[in-house]
Parts: sequence; structure tokens; C-alpha cells
Amino acid sequence: MEHELIYKFRFSRRVWLLTALYVVIFGVLAAALYFLYEGGYLSAWFSSCIVALLLLMSLSIPRKICLNRERLRIDCLMDITELPLNEIASVRKVERSEMKGIIPLLGGFGFFGYYGHYLDVIQVERVRIYASEWDHFVEITDIYESRLYISCAEADKLIAAIQERIEHSEK
Repeated sequence: MEHELIYKFRFSRRVWLLTALYVVIFGVLAAALYFLYEGGYLSAWFSSCIVALLLLMSLSIPRKICLNRERLRIDCLMDITELPLNEIASVRKVERSEMKGIIPLLGGFGFFGYYGHYLDVIQVERVRIYASEWDHFVEITDIYESRLYISCAEADKLIAAIQERIEHSEK
């Protein structure tokens, strides 16, 4: 058995377009405030807040999924989420249509991916998402009944590898 499997996040075209759109909108707003507002305090405040917000959001941009014998790890730019394999209750592939009732609470929605805390309005429950595209979802439910969604182009392989390692660790 391989020691560690790595699945890289690949940003979809839609994510790149949304990211560019966000940057353009914020840039236009900052420029409009700068040129239309005399005194500069409001435009400087707005620009500083937007830059700080974008920098904080960029810390959680998902980069890769690492799976070893003990845990599943999601590496972001400056954040790591780890889930021990013995705490995983179930893993399943989720179709895009099942994700319709999920809306963002706190996190990124299209700015270099989809990540953070989201609300499942159908089950009225908070879920975490780490995705580089709004497709190819894998739902991981832990023993505490918390749900985590990750996108992976090789979803079937990831699910099989997680299940195999869970079974192997139980022996």
C-alpha cells in the first residue's frame, strides 16, 4: 500500500472567471471611491478593508488533498484541515444537483474556489466545503455527524482509497 496519496485541486473555468470578476468589481469600486469622493478617507478605508478581506480569504484557498494511513488532510495556502480515518463514519460521491440547497455563510464563493462554512438549507445544518469547482463532490461524514464536502476530479478513486485505508486500519 502506498504511503501517501495526493489529489490536487484544479480550478474550473468558472472559478477563474468569478475570481477575475471579483477583482474587477473591487478595483472599479475602489477607483470610483477614490475619484468621486473628495478627502480620500472613505476610499482608503474601503480599499484597505477589501485588500485585508481578500488576503484573509486567500489563506484558505484549497491546494491539495493528502491521504495517508492515519488521516485525510486538506492543504490550503496557509491552513490545514485534518480528519483522522478512525473518525470517518461514511464517504460518498455527491451529484451536483444535491448541492443546490447549500449557500455560503462564511468563506469564499468563487474567489479561487469554494471554501469555508456553508448552510445546507434543506437539512438546516452547517457544513464545510473545500472545492476548486462546483462539481465532483465527495461527502465525508465524521463520527460526530459533521459533514465535509471536497471536490476531486478523481472522486471515485479518492472514495475507494479512503474506504480501503479505513478497512486496513480496522484490522
